[in-house]
Amino acid sequence: MDGTAVVVTGLGLVTPAGIGVASSWERVLAGKPTATRIPELSQLPVDFACPVPNFDAAALLSRRTAWRLDRYVQFALVAAREAIQDADLHPGTWEGTRVAIVIGTGIGGAGTTETQYSNLRDLGPHKISPLALPMALPNMAAGQLAIELAATGPNLGVNTACASGATAIGVARDLLRAGTVDIALAGGTEAVITPYYVSAFARMGALSTRHPLETASRPFDTARDGFVMAEGAGMVVLETARHAHDRRARIHAHLLGYGASADAHHVTSPDPEGRGAEQAIRAALADAGVSPNDIDHVNAHGTSTPLNDITEAQVIHRVLGTGPAVTSTKGTTGHSLGAAGAIESIYTILAVQHSLIPPTANLHEPGPGIEVDLVTGEPRRRKITAALNNSFGFGGHNAALIMST
Repeated sequence: MDGTAVVVTGLGLVTPAGIGVASSWERVLAGKPTATRIPELSQLPVDFACPVPNFDAAALLSRRTAWRLDRYVQFALVAAREAIQDADLHPGTWEGTRVAIVIGTGIGGAGTTETQYSNLRDLGPHKISPLALPMALPNMAAGQLAIELAATGPNLGVNTACASGATAIGVARDLLRAGTVDIALAGGTEAVITPYYVSAFARMGALSTRHPLETASRPFDTARDGFVMAEGAGMVVLETARHAHDRRARIHAHLLGYGASADAHHVTSPDPEGRGAEQAIRAALADAGVSPNDIDHVNAHGTSTPLNDITEAQVIHRVLGTGPAVTSTKGTTGHSLGAAGAIESIYTILAVQHSLIPPTANLHEPGPGIEVDLVTGEPRRRKITAALNNSFGFGGHNAALIMST
């Protein structure tokens, strides 16, 4: 058995498409958008987003646990519990020093920060909660998960903007390959549907203003005008193949390759030639030991923004040709920033598992210059030998992951 092989044994999701892997996957396969109006945003230029529906933290985590955690940590904890249960692991009995936690987030505790700043402004410094920092810091999802799971191995918070979730999975894979740990919980989480962050993205011109709002997130479509803000978390349990084999674990997929790069071009716009994205994809292919012809499916970053989608489509065409079936699940879920790469990695794994590729919601006419095989309308059944998931972020961060059966 290859001592460096890494496998996925557990999956957990909290997304706008549903809480739990099964419900989220079902809605993504249906291609049913999740955008809805948000009362707290009613006075803003953009008043809609893709929230996690019916998320009752007190019921899911207990009231005692929920009140001291920011929403982004609550999401992470719920998704992590599902992933650990799915992997049939029992933290009370494992060797904690051999377990890593690697969690990505783009922003961290946005809701807590905004609430506590309002308290400072309106009521004075004595009304700031003593839990303000422990709730809001971007490393606290990883820290709280370590406490929850008695995981005393490497504990890392990763921030590569909208690539954070995918980067976290790649970093965790490297820890496993190096022999540092036997098990890693990795993923991304984000909860930034707040007045400040929605306003900030709107001022940049990054958000869609399209109505009806259900049609606003439309990756690769000729009428795309920006992304729709979302939230959620995706968590995977990774293990060395040897460890998973020894405990007779069910294997969802093999994590074959990881590639990362920087555009070194602009803080918000992608390199117009897509050189950084191409570098990450080619690095993932080389790491996986597969050729471009082996990639049957791409879950694209596909944000529904004019620049990202055309650049990514051209890179996919240049590197992989027209062979792979391409989708962007953000048409359904919106863009959950630092959580997106992890959530979409799980959708990629599920596509590999089920030989079924979700459609890109709201995609009716591909934009000019987009010359890839886009999945639209309904799921496409296809045997998938290997699949690629792309994630790109502000600052020019790029990450690519390759999964196989």
